[in-house]
Amino acid sequence: MSDQEQQKVWERQALEHLLLENLKEQRRARRWRTAVRAMTLVVFVGLATQLFDIDWGGQSKVGRHTALVDLQGEIAPDSKASADNIVASLKSAFENPHSVGVVLRVNSPGGSPVQAGIIHDEIKRLREKYPNKPMHVVVEEICASGGYYVAVAGEQIYVDKASLVGSIGVVMSGFGVKGLMDKLGVERRLITAGKNKALLDPFSKEDAQQKQFVQEMLNEVHQQFIDVVKKGRGERLKDRPEIFSGLVWNGARSIELGLVDAIGNVDSVARDVIKAPEVVDYTLKENLAERFAKRFGAALGDGVARVLLHSQLR
Repeated sequence: MSDQEQQKVWERQALEHLLLENLKEQRRARRWRTAVRAMTLVVFVGLATQLFDIDWGGQSKVGRHTALVDLQGEIAPDSKASADNIVASLKSAFENPHSVGVVLRVNSPGGSPVQAGIIHDEIKRLREKYPNKPMHVVVEEICASGGYYVAVAGEQIYVDKASLVGSIGVVMSGFGVKGLMDKLGVERRLITAGKNKALLDPFSKEDAQQKQFVQEMLNEVHQQFIDVVKKGRGERLKDRPEIFSGLVWNGARSIELGLVDAIGNVDSVARDVIKAPEVVDYTLKENLAERFAKRFGAALGDGVARVLLHSQLR
């Protein structure tokens, strides 16, 4: 073979190799683009689910199950355990045709008697509306005061032997610094329209009539609490006056007193009592958009405050 022919063969082989490598590179580029698009789609779907709280029909596809609602922390209007959040979660749990029972998991030291009362009354209403769906309460660490007010609306209350239960009472606290004010030579100038408008003012001398009024009011609220507990627990509750003294008992002792029914947890109640071991959480959760809005609002408020403070100091 002549040098010229060899040169042509080499050029042809080089061109074929170049075309082959170019084809491989195009294939790799297409695979990479496909992977990037798939990853982008997954991230987008995930963000959309969190941002807009999209369910994608998840719960509707779940078969026979136990519905779980969490009541965690202080029961207050702006907390996760607010009446609005808990009531909405309970409604969803009861309304789903595939839920055969509801468990309210409580871990709360109490809070607002008004918020607790709203949740309690809604549980009673839902139990009457759905008589074939048992609704039980499971206590984790603590179920005290307003938390127990809510719990007695359930059919049965289950605890761990070391859980803390009780605190059936009402409290209102404050400070009296009148003596300190006198020692410092600070004069309190208080002007009101209405004799009792400055009720329990910490800088004024304690008024016996106002104290008696507040005590009577607390006694009335306490009696409301007692009535709710007695109605909810019925004959299971032992006739022991210390039960309503504000004391707290561990889970084992609370069973003896009739404050709760038995030892149990979410899984055991779902499996052995409701007979539906699969548990689906219906607790209303703050989505990404709400968290962002709150943080953005807090940051904006802090920034405005700093600007105003800086302008005043100049």
